[in-house]
Amino acid sequence: MSQVEVIADDETPLAVLVKANWCPDKTEFLTPDTFSLQMGMIVYGAGKEIQRHMHLPIVREVHGTSECIMVRQGACEIDIYGLQRQLLTSRSLAKGDIVLLLGGGHGFRLTEDTVLFEVKQGPYAGTADKERF
Repeated sequence: MSQVEVIADDETPLAVLVKANWCPDKTEFLTPDTFSLQMGMIVYGAGKEIQRHMHLPIVREVHGTSECIMVRQGACEIDIYGLQRQLLTSRSLAKGDIVLLLGGGHGFRLTEDTVLFEVKQGPYAGTADKERF
C-alpha cells in the first residue's frame, strides 16, 4: 500500500487511508473543498506563524456522517464496504495510521488491544445515526 490510498466504489470515494509515515514537505490536502470533512497535512518551517484567527459561524448543510479515525495504540484490520454493502477491501492499520471514512460502510477487527481516536460530525443522533448490517 502507498502512504496515501483512496478507496472508491466506482467514482464515489469511500475512504482515505494515511499511513503513519506520510509526511509531505509542503502543505497537502487529501480532500477536495467540497467534502464535508477536510483532511490534510499542514507544513510550516521553524519560525513561521499561523496568524491568530476565529472560525465564523457559517451555516453548512451536511448529509451523512464522515469520520476520521487514528490508531493511537495497537493494530486492527478495517473492512471497507461499497454502496451496496459489498466488501470492497480490507487493510491493516497500525499505530499512527489514519483513515477518513466518507461513505459506504466499514467495520474493524482488532488484532491487538487498541485505542482509536475518532473525530466526526455531531450532534450524535443515537440509533438513528447508523445501520448495522
